[in-house]
Amino acid sequence: MPDEAPKSAFELAMERLRRRDAEEGVEERAVSDEQKAEIAEARRVHAARTAEAEILFKSKLMTTFEPEELAKIEDQHRRDLARIQSDLDRKLKQIRQ
Repeated sequence: MPDEAPKSAFELAMERLRRRDAEEGVEERAVSDEQKAEIAEARRVHAARTAEAEILFKSKLMTTFEPEELAKIEDQHRRDLARIQSDLDRKLKQIRQ
Protein backbone atom coordinates (compact mmCIF):
# COMPACT_ATOMS: atom_id res chain seq x y z
CA MET A 1 0.00 0.00 0.00
CA PRO A 2 1.60 3.30 -1.03
CA ASP A 3 2.15 6.06 1.52
CA GLU A 4 0.43 8.66 -0.66
CA ALA A 5 -2.44 10.59 0.82
CA PRO A 6 -5.83 10.06 -0.81
CA LYS A 7 -6.56 12.35 -3.71
CA SER A 8 -9.31 14.92 -3.59
CA ALA A 9 -12.25 14.86 -5.98
CA PHE A 10 -10.73 17.88 -7.72
CA GLU A 11 -7.41 16.10 -8.30
CA LEU A 12 -9.19 13.02 -9.65
CA ALA A 13 -11.32 15.14 -11.98
CA MET A 14 -8.25 17.01 -13.26
CA GLU A 15 -6.48 13.71 -13.98
CA ARG A 16 -9.50 12.49 -15.97
CA LEU A 17 -9.62 15.75 -17.94
CA ARG A 18 -5.88 15.55 -18.71
CA ARG A 19 -6.28 11.95 -19.91
CA ARG A 20 -9.25 12.91 -22.10
CA ASP A 21 -7.32 15.85 -23.55
CA ALA A 22 -4.36 13.57 -24.30
CA GLU A 23 -6.66 11.07 -26.03
CA GLU A 24 -8.22 13.84 -28.12
CA GLY A 25 -4.83 15.26 -29.06
CA VAL A 26 -5.21 18.54 -27.19
CA GLU A 27 -1.80 19.85 -26.24
CA GLU A 28 -1.12 21.78 -23.08
CA ARG A 29 0.80 25.02 -23.57
CA ALA A 30 2.37 27.11 -20.87
CA VAL A 31 1.38 30.76 -20.70
CA SER A 32 4.29 33.20 -21.03
CA ASP A 33 4.91 36.05 -18.60
CA GLU A 34 3.85 38.53 -21.29
CA GLN A 35 0.59 36.65 -21.81
CA LYS A 36 0.00 36.56 -18.05
CA ALA A 37 0.40 40.34 -17.92
CA GLU A 38 -1.99 40.80 -20.85
CA ILE A 39 -4.54 38.47 -19.21
CA ALA A 40 -4.28 40.37 -15.93
CA GLU A 41 -4.79 43.68 -17.75
CA ALA A 42 -7.82 42.30 -19.63
CA ARG A 43 -9.34 41.13 -16.35
CA ARG A 44 -8.70 44.53 -14.73
CA VAL A 45 -10.44 46.26 -17.64
CA HIS A 46 -13.32 43.78 -17.38
CA ALA A 47 -13.68 44.44 -13.65
CA ALA A 48 -13.66 48.20 -14.22
CA ARG A 49 -16.23 48.02 -17.01
CA THR A 50 -18.45 45.75 -14.91
CA ALA A 51 -18.22 48.12 -11.94
CA GLU A 52 -19.07 51.07 -14.17
CA ALA A 53 -22.08 49.23 -15.59
CA GLU A 54 -23.27 48.38 -12.06
CA ILE A 55 -22.98 52.01 -10.93
CA LEU A 56 -24.89 53.27 -13.96
CA PHE A 57 -27.53 50.58 -13.52
CA LYS A 58 -28.09 51.41 -9.87
CA SER A 59 -28.29 55.13 -10.55
CA LYS A 60 -30.92 54.52 -13.25
CA LEU A 61 -32.88 52.30 -10.89
CA MET A 62 -32.94 55.04 -8.26
CA THR A 63 -34.52 57.52 -10.67
CA THR A 64 -37.07 55.22 -12.35
CA PHE A 65 -40.39 54.25 -10.83
CA GLU A 66 -42.40 52.77 -13.70
CA PRO A 67 -42.38 48.94 -13.85
CA GLU A 68 -42.10 48.84 -17.66
CA GLU A 69 -39.15 51.21 -17.61
CA LEU A 70 -37.50 49.20 -14.81
CA ALA A 71 -37.85 46.03 -16.89
CA LYS A 72 -36.20 47.75 -19.88
CA ILE A 73 -33.33 48.98 -17.72
CA GLU A 74 -32.79 45.50 -16.25
CA ASP A 75 -32.82 43.92 -19.72
CA GLN A 76 -30.30 46.46 -20.97
CA HIS A 77 -28.11 45.83 -17.92
CA ARG A 78 -28.11 42.07 -18.56
CA ARG A 79 -27.18 42.67 -22.20
CA ASP A 80 -24.39 45.04 -21.17
CA LEU A 81 -22.95 42.51 -18.72
CA ALA A 82 -23.16 39.73 -21.32
CA ARG A 83 -21.38 41.93 -23.87
CA ILE A 84 -18.65 42.86 -21.39
CA GLN A 85 -18.15 39.17 -20.55
CA SER A 86 -18.03 38.13 -24.21
CA ASP A 87 -15.47 40.87 -24.87
CA LEU A 88 -13.31 39.46 -22.07
CA ASP A 89 -13.70 35.88 -23.34
CA ARG A 90 -12.76 36.95 -26.88
CA LYS A 91 -9.75 38.91 -25.63
CA LEU A 92 -8.50 36.01 -23.47
CA LYS A 93 -8.88 33.58 -26.36
CA GLN A 94 -6.92 35.95 -28.60
CA ILE A 95 -4.14 36.32 -26.01
CA ARG A 96 -3.81 32.56 -25.45
CA GLN A 97 -3.44 31.75 -29.16
